[in-house]
Amino acid sequence: MPPYVYALILHGVIGFLDVLINHEWLSKLPARPECVSEERLHSAREFLFAALFAALAWFEWHGAAVWWIVALFGAELLVSARDVVVEGDVRQLPASERFLHLFLFMNLGILYTLTGQALLAWHGLPTGLAPVDHGWASWLLSAMALGALGWAVRDGLAAVRLRHAAAA
Repeated sequence: MPPYVYALILHGVIGFLDVLINHEWLSKLPARPECVSEERLHSAREFLFAALFAALAWFEWHGAAVWWIVALFGAELLVSARDVVVEGDVRQLPASERFLHLFLFMNLGILYTLTGQALLAWHGLPTGLAPVDHGWASWLLSAMALGALGWAVRDGLAAVRLRHAAAA
């Protein structure tokens, strides 16, 4: 199994812990009107990771198709960079969140490096999608894609609700 698959799974696990422990349990972000921008950003990032989990679970992206994966990672980087600023402006992050963010950003660098190596190799191939089966990891990434998509919708709806509550 390619190393980027392990880094992608690890990123999903750390991200899930961050959302569950910090965003939901400790900070209760979906109930805080001042966190509407943060919830929108989280929804966007969760959608991007749903796409990445699904895209890399069962396919290699060859030739010009690699640019789809590059675009997803680039968009994720922009969303995460903006989220760091918004989080710091809106609320005091608990120590557990700062701790997990450290590991998320370290792993993101590893993920970019490992996936980037695969993308460089794939870029030289004829354009198209090549089916792959990473065994249990493909199924786990598929489940993670569904979970991230569900959470993206949930956080998006929370942002809409918070925006309406703030306007009222």
